[in-house]
Amino acid sequence: MRKIIQLMEGVRKDQLADMGASPERLQEVSDKFKFLDNELNGIRDAGSAPRRLNEVMTSADFTYALEEFVQRKMFSAYQQQSFAFEPLVTMDTLPNYLPVTRYLDQAGVDDLEYIGEKAPPRPGYVTDATKRQWAVDIWAKQYDLSHRALVNDDLGYFDSLVAKMGRAARRSLEKFVSRMYTNATSIARLTGLGALYSTTGRLTTARISTARMAFNQRVDLRNERIQVGLRHIVFHSGLADTVATIQNLMLVPELATNAENVVRGTFNAIEDPYITGTAPNLPWYAFADKANLKTLVLARLAGMPGPIIARKKSDVESVTSLLGPGVPAAPIMGDFDSMNIVLKVIDVWGTYIDGTEGNLVDYRGAYYSSGTAP
Repeated sequence: MRKIIQLMEGVRKDQLADMGASPERLQEVSDKFKFLDNELNGIRDAGSAPRRLNEVMTSADFTYALEEFVQRKMFSAYQQQSFAFEPLVTMDTLPNYLPVTRYLDQAGVDDLEYIGEKAPPRPGYVTDATKRQWAVDIWAKQYDLSHRALVNDDLGYFDSLVAKMGRAARRSLEKFVSRMYTNATSIARLTGLGALYSTTGRLTTARISTARMAFNQRVDLRNERIQVGLRHIVFHSGLADTVATIQNLMLVPELATNAENVVRGTFNAIEDPYITGTAPNLPWYAFADKANLKTLVLARLAGMPGPIIARKKSDVESVTSLLGPGVPAAPIMGDFDSMNIVLKVIDVWGTYIDGTEGNLVDYRGAYYSSGTAP
């Protein structure tokens, strides 16, 4: 019997060592198996009367222990797809939760005019800047963990919980940024502006050329041509191969000719896993360089560049007697009523919101295609 217990201990410690367990964790396993061995052999600590286990362990019990306890192992979680949205948004930092005001200068002044001899020049005018306002809000989620669940977690299931909470915060922010241009109001704004801002065609080299031509014809409030170029193509995940083909082929992939692929390598491809669509009708977007035109804005609170993971402090104190002083208990004791451990992830962000513009701070930097037409 003792040999079997020693075998079980060795196998379990080897498994934990392979998973990178700490020396303290390995010592805990040794203590557990030592306790089991002492119980089976009637060995008790000093001052305790020796006693035997009431139950008799059979060969079937050891088989179950070897299969269920020793051979347990936790597989890694899924690797979630991420969205690198940073090139699309202009960052802003707010001092508090009150709305801030920014002004968008969208035009210059009048051209000069010929003035005849002794004639006074005509007065010109200055176009007012367009006011934009945005604010930040709190985004959070709370997780209550059972004290018993943490103590019994010999597989380390909760070890990666904090990392998962951080990933949840990032994923929530990614979805928020994606909704800035995929929401119905933003799309309606672009489609309502006509052919220079939207189309229904699927993603091809010809359609990218059309979008580039549209960007090259953008004008300010005085109808003057502005320096805007197509910099980013944001696409549905189902278009990954289409984008790779356009980016890598020297010749136009849609034509059975030797026509040169002129859009190859001229744009930055960004996959947005949160764009919805049903193949083959998959949407795609084009955006200008944010250095030239502030299309989207992501605002954050000063002092909070990223999410914060917080734990509720335990309100439990341990005492040796009713007259003795209280000593703070270990955090794993949780709260006084239920012994639950409470964790919370907090983040703060916001953007421009308008009933007619959607989240487009400057619509001149965006182009949309529903991908519904061949």
